[in-house]
Amino acid sequence: MSKARPAADHAALVERGKRVLALEAGAVRRVADGLGPAFAQAIELLAAAKGRVIVSGVGKSGLIASKIAATFTSTGTPATFLHPVDSLHGDLGIVGRDDVAVVLSKSGNSDELFGLVNQLKRLGIPIIALTSDADSPLGRQATVVVDASVTEEACPETLAPTASTTVALALGDALAVTLLEVKGFRREDFAALHPGGALGRKLLLRVADVMLNQDLPTLTPDRPMRECVVLLAEKRGTVAVVDGQGSLVGVVTSGDLTRLMERTDRFLDLPVGDVMTKTAKTTRADELAGTAVSVMERHGIMALPVLDGGKKVVGIVHLHDLMKAGAV
Repeated sequence: MSKARPAADHAALVERGKRVLALEAGAVRRVADGLGPAFAQAIELLAAAKGRVIVSGVGKSGLIASKIAATFTSTGTPATFLHPVDSLHGDLGIVGRDDVAVVLSKSGNSDELFGLVNQLKRLGIPIIALTSDADSPLGRQATVVVDASVTEEACPETLAPTASTTVALALGDALAVTLLEVKGFRREDFAALHPGGALGRKLLLRVADVMLNQDLPTLTPDRPMRECVVLLAEKRGTVAVVDGQGSLVGVVTSGDLTRLMERTDRFLDLPVGDVMTKTAKTTRADELAGTAVSVMERHGIMALPVLDGGKKVVGIVHLHDLMKAGAV
């Protein structure tokens, strides 16, 4: 066992870390710059498949393959990781004739892969190879080869896969994300596949789940500001101004009142219509709560009138309630 080397100073350690990150970022950038028709062909194969995506690899490539399979599954494309050795001892039974395979190997020469590759070919399964060598045994057997080559590994003496596994992982993400866009996979679909935990709650939460929908602070434009001041104090700083049919025509906030008081101290008898903001920001009851939060943050406001399909006010949603509900 070698003797421990003296600890380097912090600056030197940071520089070593930066070198690794820069090298791996450069490897991903080179692959991105060289991405071509083979990638598009791979997406077409994945989109056309009626079955699952079978993702496989050996060693570190196998670990990356497992993550890629999970990414496909969580973005609406059923996928499973299949270890090439286990596939020859009974697990090949999970492969169907409508499936498509994504096989990872830096060299394309891993002996453990070829039993699985031969069985996939026998079943007529299209194979997408992520490899650095299109002329390797894997590359020659593949339906499509997506170039995953790197000029060097980040590990000294290339002892461990580093840049190559980063590139493979990034290519897997590129396949999954491009595929979800081709399929029209929506935010709501993602939420349906992630119902548990904070992420699921955030994605599934609608404005209707959080908004106030009773005893709403509303006034018609002809009412005096003295009534509005009372509602602003009692109803958390936002009053919706509506016409006789309950349709929104404007909004008055505590900020509007503050600015009015700075201009004049004779405002209590002014009609609300003279003070209101006519171009009010709004949301809908069926809108995702996170979208309402985004509108509030973008415009620096604390509450939004909630409208039905037209302009009728059916509620008011407050940022504080959205935060409590976990929409932020």
